Amino acid sequence: RISSACKILALLTMYLIDTNVISEKRKRYRANHGVIRFFKQAAENNDRLYLSAMTIGELRRGVELIRNRGDLSQARMLETWLEVILVEYGNRILDFTAAEAQVWGRLQAPRAQNIIDKQIAAIALTFDLILVTRNIRDCVTTGVRLFNPFESVTS
Repeated sequence: RISSACKILALLTMYLIDTNVISEKRKRYRANHGVIRFFKQAAENNDRLYLSAMTIGELRRGVELIRNRGDLSQARMLETWLEVILVEYGNRILDFTAAEAQVWGRLQAPRAQNIIDKQIAAIALTFDLILVTRNIRDCVTTGVRLFNPFESVTS
């Protein structure tokens, strides 16, 4: 007998949001219309959205690059946005553990390329998530289910 919690979980679609997509969402109304539509539909459907620890690292790197460039006001604004992301996603930030490292190692053979993208793909594969990314080309050979919201707009 399947519990009602399992039935609800089976109906939810679960996504791993790549750095380029969460960064685009930060633009709010100026963001790509497909990205806006994706997040709106995900909220309406109560889909589960996750981030990877690598995405958090990439976002942190962006803040620090801007800070090192001397644009302190932009760095403070991005720092605040990153803090909001950390709170908003909280326990939905997925780590890169030994299990993901094993998958990643297989994805990197026989030729290592797109290291961070393949780490993110390994997390999506391990947790059976749809990877939402603009970098389809970098992940198409991994076997991960992919969705590019930037190409989902017909108008």
